Amino acid sequence: MTAIMKRELGSYFNSAIGYIVLAVFYFFSGLFFYLYCLLSNTESMNYLFLSMLMIVMLIIPVITMRSFSEEKKQKTDQALLTAPVSLTEIVLGKFLGAFLLFCLCNAIYLLYAIILMFYGTPDWAVLFSTLLGMLLMGGALIAIDMFISALTESQIIAVVISIGVGLLIYMLDSLSGIFNVEWLTNILHSISFDAHFTNFINGIINLNSVVFFLSVIGVFLFLCVRVFEKRRWS
Repeated sequence: MTAIMKRELGSYFNSAIGYIVLAVFYFFSGLFFYLYCLLSNTESMNYLFLSMLMIVMLIIPVITMRSFSEEKKQKTDQALLTAPVSLTEIVLGKFLGAFLLFCLCNAIYLLYAIILMFYGTPDWAVLFSTLLGMLLMGGALIAIDMFISALTESQIIAVVISIGVGLLIYMLDSLSGIFNVEWLTNILHSISFDAHFTNFINGIINLNSVVFFLSVIGVFLFLCVRVFEKRRWS
């Protein structure tokens, strides 16, 4: 699994994808940091994190689009399926490779917090709570988009569908306010990534929210394994 993780992480930087992802993430986070923190003279990075949610929804499909679709297109998935490792290890290795790249993206927030120390005292508890929420939500989105990538040979189809799903997830909390049906509104709110992420950005590490994101990760990684288990036997 470690070898697959290193191979996956290395593949991002053997091509332009890793550098483009980091550059785009750092550019927009830096822009929002300047607008919402430095220009507004505040130590709170809440608006920065909230503004970056849309960027995260667009960046993660780019990270995951080649996870399995490129393997299928190049027929290198056959080598993976016959490798002396379990399908679970293959899927986990690829997930961890993508997740580590996402962690590298989010590491920039620590630099911003250090910069803010020259202007005041950042709330480190809220910062680390928000970072935890961002990583958990990012992990859940990576798992979902990896599953989408496992269903197609086309990177373009994978990234378009993943962006569409990401935007739908982003809008779930807003959609829950449109319907007047109470049970449907409650369901949409309970599965809203934004609603669960809000707990973390408020400095609250809610166990239900942690379990929710970990459950999403577990379910979609399990579905990825099932997809390739079906391919192996067919």
